[in-house]
Amino acid sequence: MQKYLENAQETEQFGAELLMSLPSKSLVFLYGDLGAGKTTLVRGFLRAAGYHGTVKSPTYTLVEEYEVGGRKIFHFDLYRVVDPEELEWMGIRDYFDQDSICFIEWPDNGRGFLPKPDRMITLKMQGLARLLNMEYL
Repeated sequence: MQKYLENAQETEQFGAELLMSLPSKSLVFLYGDLGAGKTTLVRGFLRAAGYHGTVKSPTYTLVEEYEVGGRKIFHFDLYRVVDPEELEWMGIRDYFDQDSICFIEWPDNGRGFLPKPDRMITLKMQGLARLLNMEYL
């Protein structure tokens, strides 16, 4: 599925639409260059779920945890992961064993330690807009 997103608001809206289509236990890989809108998409998902706090990229913390309406949502950013084995040290498999939704930015940096995703979303900049491609696996 492809979708053209004119601005950040449309990117957040797409994230909100994901709330209705993702099962309560899902793994979503997010691809795209820096500034492509990956965190913006996750913010839209969280806002639609009822989260009102700050949503920031977990670039330095590796993971941000949210609990909204009884749902656990984990947002990972593996941009700074040098060795995929670091994920084993942080106990990443424990996150996937839970009934939770996990969004993972820069999943290639975790190759070999990440299970197969349920969805892969790629965001590509096109001027000020974005082209979104989503694959169901």
